Amino acid sequence: MGEPLVIPREAHTLSRKLIDSDALKVLYRLHEHRHVAYLVGGSVRDLLLGRKPKDFDIGTSAHPYEVKKLFRNCWIIGRRFRLAHVRFGTKTIEVATFRRQVGADELTATAADAVADTPSAVAAATAAADVERLVHRDNTFGTPEEDAFRRDFTINALFYDIGSLSIIDYAGGLEDLRAGLVRCIGDPNERFREDPVRMLRAVAMAARLDFRMDPPIDAAIAVHRDEIAKSAPARLIEEFYKLLRTGSAERAFHMMAERRLLESMAPELQHAANDALWASLARLDTYRRRFDDTPATMTNAILLGSLLVPMNHPLRAPMPSKPSDDDPRKEPRIALGMLPLARRDVEHLRHVLTLQKRLIDPAITPRGRHGLMHRGAFKDALTWLEVHGGVPEVVEHWKGFIEAARAQEPAGGGAPAAVVEAPRRRRRRRRRPFRPAPTQ
Repeated sequence: MGEPLVIPREAHTLSRKLIDSDALKVLYRLHEHRHVAYLVGGSVRDLLLGRKPKDFDIGTSAHPYEVKKLFRNCWIIGRRFRLAHVRFGTKTIEVATFRRQVGADELTATAADAVADTPSAVAAATAAADVERLVHRDNTFGTPEEDAFRRDFTINALFYDIGSLSIIDYAGGLEDLRAGLVRCIGDPNERFREDPVRMLRAVAMAARLDFRMDPPIDAAIAVHRDEIAKSAPARLIEEFYKLLRTGSAERAFHMMAERRLLESMAPELQHAANDALWASLARLDTYRRRFDDTPATMTNAILLGSLLVPMNHPLRAPMPSKPSDDDPRKEPRIALGMLPLARRDVEHLRHVLTLQKRLIDPAITPRGRHGLMHRGAFKDALTWLEVHGGVPEVVEHWKGFIEAARAQEPAGGGAPAAVVEAPRRRRRRRRRPFRPAPTQ
């Protein structure tokens, strides 16, 4: 670790006008109370590239409960490492205290102390394992420099200092940003063993920014790609959803298939990586790029369908040869390789696909159109038609029909009668006939 590269305000293009106003409020208040406060991570990278950041994260020297004292709208989250979430309506600004990576020698000493303090061998082993897990969660406060070097990639380790309005670069991220290079901080082999999901993130970042991968990263992926199967499946499927919402899904999945990263997670997806899949993802990317931010219409069902339909993946789980011993009534799990698929998303996707023939039926009556608009899957079905249907004139016709239905909204306001289903009338209970009590 050496002296950081500091770029003064007059020598860089990052302006405070581009930073979210609520993030600025948090930065200013921390600075006014004599805490170091930096805009950190991907937001600095994206602003320097002229892109709109997805979120604005803040790093500070203030400890979480010091942050909470400054903001009434602050909540502390996390079990191992505390984070401060400052909320402004539906928006959340994440504030993290600077952290450091715990070294192997410190881990060994801490583990030895834990073993010495426990009475039995089993308890000692458990204590040592707990210490190791704590290291992987970076449960130690540190300095800005230590925080920079515990991050994954150099272009994610750039800081913007609200006090001096300068850019601070500890890891050479500015040079890699100019070169269009995704490069690990430290040895990629070690970083990928610490967290195999970083391999996915390297690919996603290169695809989204149209950067090239540093050769040592490719070499490390070739060695450690099977390690990704050790990651939590729920975490991996969330990474897939993030990839599919970036507008660069086709390139990202191409890169994963070329590096055989999909084999351990979803082998059927690796084997089905063909022209039909690339065309489906290209259509999804085209739709996403029409919007500045990720639209709410890109639901999990639409994203799943863009992967599963072109590869003819069954949308029902195969029935087991014999009932489960644990629960014979339990339905088999729906999955893509080791990735769990939420049953509600797959069921919704089936309904979306079922409605496609009705949507493109030229003989459908106005009454039939109103009936379709009352279906729960209608909005997603229309989005699917817009993304994958290849019939823009039909989509425009439907949008015109919806606008006409809205125009028929009653003058007093309220929801359009043609769009929102009327509340179901409660069935009146039948009154029992009167019967006199029997005389004694």
